[in-house]
Amino acid sequence: MKLGFAGTPPFAVPALDALARSAHRIVAVFTQPDRPAGRGQVTHLGAVKQRALELGIPVHQPRSFKTPDAEAALRGLDLDALVVAAYGLILPPGALAAPTLGCFNIHASLLPRWRGAAPIQRALLAGDRFTGITIMRMEAGLDTGPMLAVRSLDIGTRETGGTLHDRLAALGGELIVETLDAVANGVAREQPQPEVGVTYAEKINKADAVIDWRNDAERVLRQVRAFNPWPIAQTLLDGAQLRVWEAELAPPAFGAATSIEAAATTGAPAPGTVLEASNDGIDVACGRGALRILRLQLAGRKPLAAREFIRAQRLGGVRFACAP
Repeated sequence: MKLGFAGTPPFAVPALDALARSAHRIVAVFTQPDRPAGRGQVTHLGAVKQRALELGIPVHQPRSFKTPDAEAALRGLDLDALVVAAYGLILPPGALAAPTLGCFNIHASLLPRWRGAAPIQRALLAGDRFTGITIMRMEAGLDTGPMLAVRSLDIGTRETGGTLHDRLAALGGELIVETLDAVANGVAREQPQPEVGVTYAEKINKADAVIDWRNDAERVLRQVRAFNPWPIAQTLLDGAQLRVWEAELAPPAFGAATSIEAAATTGAPAPGTVLEASNDGIDVACGRGALRILRLQLAGRKPLAAREFIRAQRLGGVRFACAP
């Protein structure tokens, strides 16, 4: 089939590579416009654009598909199908109808669970035990289209947002090729999404990563795992940002209080209190249980293992700030 491909971040690159190796032919890649990034606001090429240029595929970067010119340009390619993976721009009905066989989306969840922008992080935050990839036909609704293929995978006990992202990206590349082969051969079957079990994966922002030590340790640990490698779970140490890159559960020396006020009356350590700092890690009291920090980073410094961090920082009696 004659394909277009729409994607922007690293998640979409394995699918682009898989399609480039397949029997199908990619004639155009669509990706978001280049934007400045970093402290120097230097313009960087997106991951999909870089890979498309390496593959010698023409790249298009419309700011929107909602203009008549952009829609006409898409129709002019005479595509059989458009594959979409983490593109980041909305395709209006006219664009969705432009390819002969329609548009197919690679979504990183088992729909209808976690429709929306951040299914990987939301699955980890919720403590889901498994997730997967759904290939669906796109329609006007948010991730509501009929499903052509679904494949699941287990979420590891030490899985992070980064490791799960990479595994799902690779799985998406495999499944989209299988699905398009079935479409080309006329054997693909579509089924509507179930009406029950719908959840929405709202976009992640940096405020989501602020740790509230009043939560139980398991919940804080899920936060650390979900937000690695971005935006990284964080707290405050003497008013300075402290990022927590890696952690595990630790049995507390004694139960923590659920509030500062409760700590004053019961004698239990207040949430956020460092219980112990050793080469094994930094144990911090939570609303229930304790979290052992294994790798952390002060603002402006490089990430360090806990045993290295405590050589330069005295943590005895320190209490990390709770979220507002």
